[in-house]
Amino acid sequence: MVPAKAFILIEAAVGKNREVVTALRRIKGVKTVDSVTGPYDVIAVVEGENLNEIGDLVTARIQLVPDISRTVTCLAIG
Repeated sequence: MVPAKAFILIEAAVGKNREVVTALRRIKGVKTVDSVTGPYDVIAVVEGENLNEIGDLVTARIQLVPDISRTVTCLAIG
């Protein structure tokens, strides 16, 4: 079975990108993390067994990272 995948678009507190990226890289299920320019500060790619696992990862782990002010989850469908 192909794992579920999502792109997490993240707004970080001003000047806290590096801390957010470092914290996200320590979370199991987070495959890649990059600082970006534009309306979001960080984009993370996550994988899980299913969509529920991704939802739990985002709400229970990622959104609790200090200095993350907002996330948008974009599920990959292809």
